[in-house]
Amino acid sequence: MKFRIVGISFDHMHMGDLLRLVHDHPQADLVGIFDPDRTRMASAIANFAIPEERVFTDFDACMATKPDLAILCSATADHAAYTERLAAHGCHVFVEKPFAASAAEARRMIAAMEGKVLAINWPLAWVPAHVTAKALVDQGRIGTLCEMHFHDGNRGPLYHLADMVEVSPAEVEAQKPGSWWYKRASGGGSLLDYLGYGATLGTWYMNGEAPLEITCAVDETPGIEVDQHSITVLRYARGLSRMETRWGTFSDPWTIQPLPPCGFVLVGSEGVIQSNDYADHVMVQTRSRPAPHAVPAVALPRGRQNAIDYVLDCLTTGAPITGPLDPAISLLGQRIVDTAALSARQKRTLDLLP
Repeated sequence: MKFRIVGISFDHMHMGDLLRLVHDHPQADLVGIFDPDRTRMASAIANFAIPEERVFTDFDACMATKPDLAILCSATADHAAYTERLAAHGCHVFVEKPFAASAAEARRMIAAMEGKVLAINWPLAWVPAHVTAKALVDQGRIGTLCEMHFHDGNRGPLYHLADMVEVSPAEVEAQKPGSWWYKRASGGGSLLDYLGYGATLGTWYMNGEAPLEITCAVDETPGIEVDQHSITVLRYARGLSRMETRWGTFSDPWTIQPLPPCGFVLVGSEGVIQSNDYADHVMVQTRSRPAPHAVPAVALPRGRQNAIDYVLDCLTTGAPITGPLDPAISLLGQRIVDTAALSARQKRTLDLLP
């Protein structure tokens, strides 16, 4: 069977990447794309030869195509409202990260989608090294997981378009004043952009365990109302973990891995795993083998090769959404993000918010 799919809102540049996955999938049929500003859809229209009758600037007209699945790439602050509108049309919803502007809004989304599939995409979930790291943890390779450290970011969200097309520094500066990425009310900032990755995949690594308390600090740049650098410390029952987000690395990790490297360090009672973004291996050190050594990243299997492949496989087989895309895992990640953001504003340590 083929699934009828629509793309809703082009606020997030990942829409172009996701539409490419739809375009290349044999079970996917792109029946419509929507954005109130037609110019933002221009590159997708050209890249995928989307016919005029499948291009919409009216939401309801787009949904009249009766999609099975909607891909949502709106500004974070609009996720809940859009999901509720989509739910009224009875389709499944695939949300590009982050989950929501708050845990309360994430719960609104979960409630609206009762009886339908809701998946939250975290692109790092499709990095073979990170999946391999999870398998090694589950196998007990490093004993009991005690600490989880995350450092990630890029040069900034305006330096690249879909398919990682480069944007010049001059163009970046010209776009900043009008970009939702740099507006607090729209859910901008490096913390909301990247901390969800660490919080959500970290919760997956920790098998759903929640931290007890959180302390977060962010930078304050004159003339910019959102953070571009954040550091969060999480206290779990068995140890401390740290997550750092940054816009302003000297290179993007998908082209040249910056220093310090982007990715995860997982510390267990019997060893350590370092899993860098986009690497073809993980590094492992254990008590029984103290010399750090490389373990090749395992290729992702069919039905798990990318976000669209996974969600369509779940819809085909009836299997539940699991791992980082599971709304329950993402909700705990959202609670961590909410607590970190409030901690930064109040400049104090907080218990994990409900």
